Amino acid sequence: MNWTPKNTPDRETVNQLQETLKIPKLNARLLVQRGLYTFETAKTFFRPNPDQLYDPYQMAGMDRAISRIEKALQEEEKILIYGDYDVDGTTAVALVYTYFSQDSTNLEYYIPDRYSEGYGISTQGIDYADAQGISLIIALDCGVKAVSEMEYASGLGIDFIICDHHKPGEILPKAYALLNPKQAHCTYPEKELCGCGIGFKLIQAYHQKQRRNWDEIKPLLALVATATAADIVPLIGENRVLTALGMLELQNTKLLGLRNLLGERKKPYRISDLVFGVAPRINAAGRMEHAKVAVELLTSTDETHSQGIAQAIEQFNEARRTVEQNITAEALEQVKNSEDKDRKSTVVYNKKWHKGVIGIVASRLIETYYRPTIVCCLSGDTIVASVRSVRGFDVYQALHTCSEHLLQFGGHKYAAGLSLAPENFAAFKEAFETAVCSQILPEQQSPQLSYDLEVSFAEINPKVYRIIQQMRPFGPGNMRPVFFTSDCTDGGFSRIVGKDKNHLKLDVIDPSGRRFSGIGFGLAPQWEALKESSFEILYCLEENTFNDQTTLELQVKDIRANQ
Repeated sequence: MNWTPKNTPDRETVNQLQETLKIPKLNARLLVQRGLYTFETAKTFFRPNPDQLYDPYQMAGMDRAISRIEKALQEEEKILIYGDYDVDGTTAVALVYTYFSQDSTNLEYYIPDRYSEGYGISTQGIDYADAQGISLIIALDCGVKAVSEMEYASGLGIDFIICDHHKPGEILPKAYALLNPKQAHCTYPEKELCGCGIGFKLIQAYHQKQRRNWDEIKPLLALVATATAADIVPLIGENRVLTALGMLELQNTKLLGLRNLLGERKKPYRISDLVFGVAPRINAAGRMEHAKVAVELLTSTDETHSQGIAQAIEQFNEARRTVEQNITAEALEQVKNSEDKDRKSTVVYNKKWHKGVIGIVASRLIETYYRPTIVCCLSGDTIVASVRSVRGFDVYQALHTCSEHLLQFGGHKYAAGLSLAPENFAAFKEAFETAVCSQILPEQQSPQLSYDLEVSFAEINPKVYRIIQQMRPFGPGNMRPVFFTSDCTDGGFSRIVGKDKNHLKLDVIDPSGRRFSGIGFGLAPQWEALKESSFEILYCLEENTFNDQTTLELQVKDIRANQ
């Protein structure tokens, strides 16, 4: 791991903010480092509220979308809520379906099958809508590239309202209304909403026009928080406000599906509970069975029914985990036995691999071979693949460079999907390697651990920790603070722990003489560094409660002998 410091906050600005807010200097340094220089900006940051949300009618196409929905409701048209099969798509469908169910009984939802239909809007889905007499489809987390599909739907007399956050292509689909802040002509201030976030702006606009009370809509923010966390979008600006408000709603949510996935707990939920607890389970439905099961759970209003679906999804998740582990082992063996070890990209393929888990496998491969990675399998007569990138590298742009070999592709800077004909696989693999070699920077070829500030243990106390906790929710753009302390020594009680002996329980003393215990998950290989005369650590602060006693401890990210 390369350790890299973030920007150094200006000392004078830190002193002014510390005096204004009456907070410890360490907290003032963190705030200035994140661009919060004044009382007003700090107040906005620490007190997110609905007034900080943008007017949804600033989004291009919103007026037209709402007018079409009003017409459909007034004339009792049949409406289909259509969404992608991942967490963002299924939560968005659950959100919009739940909201408009209060105004119409002519609603259905539709999630394409991951295997028979693939990502995005399918002609199969449009045919289903036509057969059901549906005249309006609201598409969520997909559709911005569905140019031919919109022409097909138009020919059947079906209108589409597309709510998507993916990067548009050169040609926009001719939907009745297209909501996507990334459109060139859209001036909406927040460009990085997830699909569920755009779905929320849609219902917020309708809610606003109907002059309904805010309290009626805010419980649905729990779904927005779940999607925003799972989709790894920046937790700054409006995303941070939506997520912070949604996390408050999660604590006592009346949404039975979310409650049964989260489990009961007194402490406030964290983003990590959503990313590592809820999201994999929701995704497991689409990976191992069908994502409509996830929507059924998220929209359930019957406790017994909800619990039953949650248990089934737990079984899907267990099955997903087993399949993922087996394929990861096979993929690692494939790389090991190939001539690809010295390449700057990883592209592996086995026609028998499970399409539902190849994205997770790609992420696992990056943990071993840190480079842009594509994992491929066969779906029918076509190779499909999931793409994952490393920090800072735009894999979407790399795919665009070699798109001549692909049938289709789409996604983000760090994650994408694609399909190609089997006969083009070898040429694509080489073209992708060429693209990566020409675009990747040296610093993107090894894992980076960035830290916020170098601190002394003497600066750490419960008040500092409490203020850090008020900086939540943590995520991209507002990461949990990581600190660096050098010249540490072992207090004598450090040891290797864990069932598999792969963690470190630490007893650390720094030059100030202060002593902290800590835990370093997966850091047993760094045991030798503790035997040096002194060492450096990167860590976050955490509370540990034992025998009703709560103390601060270090959650150690990395250890190395003093440089």
